[in-house]
Amino acid sequence: MIRNALTIDVEDYFQVSALAPYIERSDWPRLPCRVERNMDIILALLEEKHVHATFFTLGWIAERYPRVVRDILSGGHELASHGYAHLRASDQSPEDFREDVRRSKALLESLGGVRVTGYRAPSFSIGKSNLWALDILHEEGYLYSSSIYPIHHDHYGMPDCPRFSFRPRGQQGILEIPPTTVKLSHRQIPAAGGGYFRLAPYALSRWLIRRLHQQDGQPCMFYFHPWEIDPDQPRQTGINLKTHFRHYVNLHRMKDKISALLDDFHWDRVDRIFTPHQPS
Repeated sequence: MIRNALTIDVEDYFQVSALAPYIERSDWPRLPCRVERNMDIILALLEEKHVHATFFTLGWIAERYPRVVRDILSGGHELASHGYAHLRASDQSPEDFREDVRRSKALLESLGGVRVTGYRAPSFSIGKSNLWALDILHEEGYLYSSSIYPIHHDHYGMPDCPRFSFRPRGQQGILEIPPTTVKLSHRQIPAAGGGYFRLAPYALSRWLIRRLHQQDGQPCMFYFHPWEIDPDQPRQTGINLKTHFRHYVNLHRMKDKISALLDDFHWDRVDRIFTPHQPS
């Protein structure tokens, strides 16, 4: 039986990178936030299915909605960092990146009373040009990252990186756990969730994860966002068709698809699957 890693990137609809050209960061505090409502639904579903997960939580959200942090931990889930301000690592200087990940870690640890060892960069924004970010994460006390996606994408991706967990900076460096891809012929097909999961029929995702287990014998690193189960979220106007499609496709089907996924496979926290023997 292969246990897979279920992860949730805790951010709200107005913080999505693709919507950044349309929503001013200064407007965030004034926009209706739906993260508590969506997190309640997700946590109830996980409790019903007896599943534990890892929540990569944005510091901006945790600071304003500390109940979210308390509820994650009271459910037996892993609390991890998504940075503080939802800035792409590739858009930051090393100094700014260090401040962001340090601030997020300190805030989450203060609110939760637990050590935070995992990190995921917004938009999987660590790649060839900024591998120095992994050194900073290691120096700041993180044990693992899930920030490099081995695919071609217009906003992110490092297709030539290993598909499974590895240490890009050597054996003493941080562990990187890429989101899952499945190799078909000479192509790497995304099988880790997000927009690909919402767009495709559920049967395709189930087939890809089963093929991963049979072909590679590896666990899946799967992710989604609280706003993806919320078809009633405020709709943004004036956005281009590509962004509109990527953000809103199949929101009304997402909860049922996640429920089916939890039934069809075994899931657990990232730290229990990938770093069980590292010091806590």
